[in-house]
Amino acid sequence: MSRYVFTSESVTEGHPDKVCDQISDAVLDALLEQDPYSRVACETIVNTGLCLITGEVTSNAQVDFIDLVRKTIREIGYEGARAGGFDANSCAVLVALDQQSPDIAQGVNEADDHLGDPLDKIGAGDQGIMFGFACNETPELMPLPISLAHRLSRKLAEVRHNNTLDYLLPDGKTQVSVLYENNQPIAIETVLISTQHTSQIDGLTDEKQIRDKITKDLWEFVVVPATADLKIKPDLNKTKFLVNPTGKFVVGGPQGDAGLTGRKIIVDTYGGYARHGGGAFSGKDPTKVDRSAAYAARHVAKCLVASGLSKRAEVQLSYAIGVAKPVSILVETFGTGKLSNEELTAMVDKKFDLRPGAIIEKFQLRELPKKRGGSFYKNTAAYGHFGRDDLNLPWEDVSRNCLERF
Repeated sequence: MSRYVFTSESVTEGHPDKVCDQISDAVLDALLEQDPYSRVACETIVNTGLCLITGEVTSNAQVDFIDLVRKTIREIGYEGARAGGFDANSCAVLVALDQQSPDIAQGVNEADDHLGDPLDKIGAGDQGIMFGFACNETPELMPLPISLAHRLSRKLAEVRHNNTLDYLLPDGKTQVSVLYENNQPIAIETVLISTQHTSQIDGLTDEKQIRDKITKDLWEFVVVPATADLKIKPDLNKTKFLVNPTGKFVVGGPQGDAGLTGRKIIVDTYGGYARHGGGAFSGKDPTKVDRSAAYAARHVAKCLVASGLSKRAEVQLSYAIGVAKPVSILVETFGTGKLSNEELTAMVDKKFDLRPGAIIEKFQLRELPKKRGGSFYKNTAAYGHFGRDDLNLPWEDVSRNCLERF
């Protein structure tokens, strides 16, 4: 009998790195909404009173980037007296966007292996490796630790936005440790929540009293409702519950730490439960396989598990810049597959079209920003790109048509 504890973390939309991811994806959405063929690689940096967007963009769209940045920051909650050194209305916004390199563009516009099929025309925007993963631990076929961490982060943001806990500020992190026995989750060992808050709460100024109140409120209004529907849930008598371990968390957001796009790639994916190829998602148009092929790999892995061919599945894809077809495909089921890894890999290669052009077309990755009112990619930029039951993401759809492939 094997027993071990696995831990994953999530962060709220007000975390400095997540602020950057959302701004970068807001830029992407705005450009694709007007020009679906925009080429975008947008990076964002934030610090006290400063936001810089930089990178490469080739587009016919006309966007007021400064207004867009301020709007995104405002929606997150950094505005007014409680903004804490990073106010949407007064922070400096710098724009330093160049055009995409023509050397890259020529390979993406006309793939090296283009043989007449229109979907061959799009070559991969870069070389790289991408992983997708699925397992049967949760209804959304995600690992339980990251699923729980995201639930807590989303609920933390919800009770802030609706003023249930009006002393909360935008920055926050969650972390969940799950006890496994024979590779199956059996209990929640530890829940950790660090949340930014005002310096005074209900007239309290004593640090211990403030933390005791936050701890009580977070259990009642965040932990319990966020996990109420689960078979395995935190138990106050058994689960260790840690809140703001340093004692207080008043200075946060970009005032407390600088933020950068792409620094939360494990939060964005599987919480460390599966391997990661290293490429971030936010700010990148779908010709960048760091994003689109990672979505496709998740889709394939989820189909394998949903169809009953395995209990766990990890799919690796690799690409060469300017080449449409994947350089390699690998399926790993960790001993849970009904067929061998070799057989499943051959089946995936035969039944799924994993060229960038085919992925873009299947998931409508160019059209969805306009169809979803200009906020498609930005909505994925916080609380994970996978296992979301609130966003109707096309790569999460494992309906009958997908399962019939097997």
